[in-house]
Amino acid sequence: MKQSEADSSVAAAEAHWWLPVAAAAVEPKWPQAVVHLGEALVLWRDGAELRAFVDRCPHRGARLSLGTVRDGALECPYHGWRFDGGGQCTLIPALPGFTPPAGHCVKAWRVREAFGLSWVAAAEAGDDEPFAPPRLEGLPQRRVLCGPFDVDTSAPRVVENFLDTAHFGIVHEGGLGTRAHLQVPSYEVVADALGRPGVPRYRAWQPRGSTGMQAGGAWVDYRYQVLSPFSALLHKHAEGAMAPEAYALWTSPLGEDRCRVWFTIFVDERAADDATLIDFQQRIFAQDRPILQSQRPARLPLDGGELFCAADRLSAAYRRWLRSLNFTHGCC
Repeated sequence: MKQSEADSSVAAAEAHWWLPVAAAAVEPKWPQAVVHLGEALVLWRDGAELRAFVDRCPHRGARLSLGTVRDGALECPYHGWRFDGGGQCTLIPALPGFTPPAGHCVKAWRVREAFGLSWVAAAEAGDDEPFAPPRLEGLPQRRVLCGPFDVDTSAPRVVENFLDTAHFGIVHEGGLGTRAHLQVPSYEVVADALGRPGVPRYRAWQPRGSTGMQAGGAWVDYRYQVLSPFSALLHKHAEGAMAPEAYALWTSPLGEDRCRVWFTIFVDERAADDATLIDFQQRIFAQDRPILQSQRPARLPLDGGELFCAADRLSAAYRRWLRSLNFTHGCC
């Protein structure tokens, strides 16, 4: 296979993934510019219905995200061409009596809302996991969205950091870990039915691993599951805690070495208020961010170049899974 054909094959494979691109609270009147694996898109609402188009007017190439929504249609900021929810042009102000033909249209993308986020995908995207937004069951019903955070590193670097436990007592000393408990215990990595790696049980001592943890710290049972190349889920249950909680990490590449990050926090109704939960997660990620942005290369190496030890089992399994997918975005 020629290199150009190989590159095309990889690009086609990666186009099958749904990605979160923005919080679901899109303003009904003002379009929002977003990016999906380098493709510039625009989100807007046709009444209550969320829409996603290529962010380029087919008339003269202006960015539709600079336009506005009028009478249930997206209006281009340049010549005022209007497009309905399916992408068809319905009005050309310069020719008020003209009925635009079917070819006068803008490419529409698939879009849906899940976990407080707007997700988009190309027409060929898969509808089942791991390509589509996951079906998360058995989690606390209360959901709190935290983010976005823009990070100058690749999305796979952020996912791998989320899966890493050996840094708790150093990067998050006094919170998720302590130097008195730096040792990583032996743990098992198990692949699910889709081949995605996870850890069914990991036990860690944490001084303050969540807002509801008892004073003085506690042992916490963790459960990790990779959901996609760009996302992962963490279950936590601390001894003495009222109820378990979970944290979903969602990343959306803004380029090969830059990404946008959100967390959805799943907690019991009796947990702290939203502002307190968001503040806790922001402080934790503020400790991770400078480390993530310092890593070189910014893209995640899949074919050597970095050392491993037994404490890195889950990281190694994540990289092997990406290789098995022929996944390259944000990797090297």
